[in-house]
Amino acid sequence: MSETKTTEFAIIETGGKQYKVSVGDVVSIEKLPGDNAEGDKITFDRVLLVEGKDTKIGSPYVDGVTVEAELTEQGRGKKLDIIRFRAKSRYTRRLGHRQPFSKVTITKIA
Repeated sequence: MSETKTTEFAIIETGGKQYKVSVGDVVSIEKLPGDNAEGDKITFDRVLLVEGKDTKIGSPYVDGVTVEAELTEQGRGKKLDIIRFRAKSRYTRRLGHRQPFSKVTITKIA
């Protein structure tokens, strides 16, 4: 008894990057603009491709298809150290950066 499992996924664009998502995925994306709270519903309308029973490819976006998600967490990533050093000139500079992110759970591809 072999069960055929259809894996539906979509490729969305947000924050200048592209993400392959399917229902139930938890994705860490660039921080969403605006004043969002945890538990808010978010709709991504920039869908580049949808794969399921049939494939839909957009040019550049697929018309009438949206991906719905729920915001689960907002925060800042690990600290990255940026060090500049010039030899023989007594020049050293240390900086740090923490990139803000939003973590979303994909609930529906429609």
